[in-house]
Amino acid sequence: EVHLVESGGGLVQAGGSLRVSCAASGFTSDDYAIAWFRQAPGKEREGVSCITNVDGSTYYSDSVKGRFTISKDNARNTVYLSMNSLKPEDTDVYYCAAQQIFCELDSDDYDYWGQGTQVTVSS
Repeated sequence: EVHLVESGGGLVQAGGSLRVSCAASGFTSDDYAIAWFRQAPGKEREGVSCITNVDGSTYYSDSVKGRFTISKDNARNTVYLSMNSLKPEDTDVYYCAAQQIFCELDSDDYDYWGQGTQVTVSS
């Protein structure tokens, strides 16, 4: 069974940087995608970024493009989301999610989810 464990959230001032990690295990195929979503209480879940494992293609939402970078370390089976120029509106619980093959940011219909990590940006 696939397990995803996020870490690295915390409190940062506006304009600062933070990196969150998603440690993945249990995949039986190399052809999968890992995405980052975020959600605040009472708000819809938003797809932020995604990376495919086979060729490393990356995708970003317009709200984070140019500020966030997704990357992967195959040796550690970990996906990172490096967040720069953080804004108070980036405050959310960040979740990583996985599914086979494709990246999708418009849908949260992913097969596996982590428990989430809180990111708080103070103004």
